[in-house]
Amino acid sequence: MSWKLSTIASKTTVETALERRDYIDDWDEQIVLAGFEVDPEEPDIWRLDAYTPGKPTEQDRAALHSLFDEPVPPILAEQLPETDWVSESQKGVDPIRAGRFRVRTPDHAALGDPTLTEFVIPAAQAFGTGHHETTAGCLAMLDTMHARGLRPRRIADIGTGTGLLAFAALDLWPRALATASDIDPVCGPAVVGNCELNGIPLGDGHGELAMVIADGMDDEALQARAPYDLLIANILAGPLIDMAHDFAEAVSPRGSILLAGLLNTQEVAVRAAYLAAGFRLHRRIVNGHWSILWLRHRFSG
Repeated sequence: MSWKLSTIASKTTVETALERRDYIDDWDEQIVLAGFEVDPEEPDIWRLDAYTPGKPTEQDRAALHSLFDEPVPPILAEQLPETDWVSESQKGVDPIRAGRFRVRTPDHAALGDPTLTEFVIPAAQAFGTGHHETTAGCLAMLDTMHARGLRPRRIADIGTGTGLLAFAALDLWPRALATASDIDPVCGPAVVGNCELNGIPLGDGHGELAMVIADGMDDEALQARAPYDLLIANILAGPLIDMAHDFAEAVSPRGSILLAGLLNTQEVAVRAAYLAAGFRLHRRIVNGHWSILWLRHRFSG
């Protein structure tokens, strides 16, 4: 039986707590955080929820306390019924449109619009259904990259989640060698199933998607398929900073990096890490509180 710890605080306080979590190396990955606005009429009042697989321990409470300055706002515990909350939260959600892409769950019908590419992503425990601002922003940026003449031959989607961004990249560049990876083993079967739903061929050839489970770039298959002309990483600001040099080494001399998963307040630190690794900002999209960055080698045209 899962539980939830919740607290109400200002928007700034909750965003700061989420940002601090990114920089805690030994954070218990079983504690899943979600921050959101409570009432549209009071946009400065937010709630932070921390989901735990069992009754919260003192260590769980201490971990949540560590994200706040004193005085820590009151934290309430609630036992939850046996429900797949990720799936429940996505039932009936409206399709989203980003660039030329429309993403929907199986509950919604296709529009049949030849100007759109539609992807079906069911409710799943893998992150990346397109409804989060970062994923939607990445879809829009990929469309922009294509419109501005980018033609990558080798593509990597690191931290792929559902595989959605890799699917979009293959739709835009159907002859590319595409690789998707994630550290979470749950994502492997999720991506395979979504490939079947969306007619994406699995394999190592041109126009096919190779899926691997890997921790960052530390994987023989990922390294063997480098260098990449386009590397996509929609993860968190802390890991993006930590892996800046690893990503830079995996990208071709005139290649591009697409970064997301960072709050607007984290953009300066992320850009500084990649500038030190040899990449400069080429274009950015701001979607809500999130920044989506297209970086290119600072010596490229």
